[in-house]
Amino acid sequence: MIRILFFLLVVFLLGLGFAWLADRPGDMVVTFQGYRYTVSLMAAAVGVVAIVAAVMIAWWLVKSIWNSPYTVARYFRVRRRDRGYQALSTGMIAAGAGDAALARKKNKEAAKLIRSDQEPLIRLLDAQAALLEGDHDGARDKFEAMLDDPEMRLLGLRGLYLEAERLGDRAAARHYAGRAADIAPQLGWAADSTIEEKIVSGDWDGALKIVDAQKATHQIERDAANRRRSVLLTAKATALFDVEFPHAKTAALEANRLRPDFVPAALVAARALFRGDDTRKGAKILEAAWKAEPHPDVADLYVHARHGDAVADRLTRARRLQSLRQNHPESSLAVARAALDAADYRLARKEAEAAIRMQPREGAWLLLADIEEAETGDVGKVRQLLARAVRAPRDPAWVADGFETDKWAPFSPVSGRLDAFEWRVPVERLGTLIEEEKAPVAPVEPPVLEAPSPVPAPGPVVEVQAEPAPPKSVPPPAPEPANDRKPAEPQPAKPAAVAGVVAPAFADTTFVDDESEPTQPPLPDDPGVDPDEAAKPRRRFSLF
Repeated sequence: MIRILFFLLVVFLLGLGFAWLADRPGDMVVTFQGYRYTVSLMAAAVGVVAIVAAVMIAWWLVKSIWNSPYTVARYFRVRRRDRGYQALSTGMIAAGAGDAALARKKNKEAAKLIRSDQEPLIRLLDAQAALLEGDHDGARDKFEAMLDDPEMRLLGLRGLYLEAERLGDRAAARHYAGRAADIAPQLGWAADSTIEEKIVSGDWDGALKIVDAQKATHQIERDAANRRRSVLLTAKATALFDVEFPHAKTAALEANRLRPDFVPAALVAARALFRGDDTRKGAKILEAAWKAEPHPDVADLYVHARHGDAVADRLTRARRLQSLRQNHPESSLAVARAALDAADYRLARKEAEAAIRMQPREGAWLLLADIEEAETGDVGKVRQLLARAVRAPRDPAWVADGFETDKWAPFSPVSGRLDAFEWRVPVERLGTLIEEEKAPVAPVEPPVLEAPSPVPAPGPVVEVQAEPAPPKSVPPPAPEPANDRKPAEPQPAKPAAVAGVVAPAFADTTFVDDESEPTQPPLPDDPGVDPDEAAKPRRRFSLF
């Protein structure tokens, strides 16, 4: 566009000049070797312009002829390069799509058309094609060859890191990531792996420096950086708590300041303050964490903040926590545990049953079993409560990548990922196969076991022997029942129920219904099931 404007400007100036000469006629006289030449000024100007144009055209022709070999060679070279880049682009697309054959074909074609030292992507396509073909050893060799090229060194380190991760060689992967982080600290994958390595080795300060560098270079957002710093500071405070208490206390308080709702940070900060006899400030930290997320460890540390407190004082502190988060199962369980320690069984049972109504889970049933054992000592009821605990949903735990534990850790032992643990309910057990019926929590009564009693018969009693079997044409006479229901035949002798011992709910026993008589399961030679007996409600057992 600029060239066109410049050409139009030149033409306009020439036209303006010739118009100016036409308005001012004159002659130009030239004397050369005794001859005198007279021409008009307009003709002289036109001649000068024509001579200049002719010289320029002649010079262009000579230059074009002189440079024609280079021009032709450059044309074919550019065409060859364009074909090479087209093949390279097609090969990269094929490698991304997983077409190993097409990727290898286009890689060879691009290598013929473009030199690999001029285009590093050819070496990358070669390594990708080797990976698609399953030649991991060859791919590693190609990635190692990239380390000699400063332009491709980070790419080679990335490829070697991924191969080490695939083989499960965590040490080699962290080595390559560390080298990449030294060259380019802005790389997220390298920084994260280096942080994991420093965490495993206990270099908390080194990990914190990397997080600070990521925050300064805006690689991660401010909230994410603060979250990572709080996790690292919490882990540092926990590791140094019994070794370097002043440094541990400083790290714990900073971690709690960054994330007041982070339970592990609140716990270690409160422990540090309690150790320094600053009970009030530590209690405030725990109360803030409890308001954000009620946690049993927070309740336990809050209730036992002062070792010299009586059980009544601990119960008062538990009630204080309950007032901060009412109608929550953890609040009721905290009061129930404190009441059990204080031997206030009525209050303990009330709060445990309230927790079960809100969230019937394993820990609540176990606590109710402890209360029952401490208050009444009824082994039957305790066993039934324990059976309910086995079938109940699980309690929350620290879970990361399928691994669960009761204690928090800064990274996952499975993947090494930082801040991977979450406080949630783990995956349900495969053995939890029985679906419980909804029933009131209290009072809990064991199932009644009754031994079968013989029913008097008005007719003669026929003794049934094992051999020989009675003929099918002559069935044995059966006694007529006193009412419309068919009496069940007595079962073989079974162990009698022992006082205070309750059989499992799923055993082959007789269940008593409030609206009907006890029934026995049919004998093996029973011809069928009584319709009245089949219509009775029974307990339901299902796999899910």
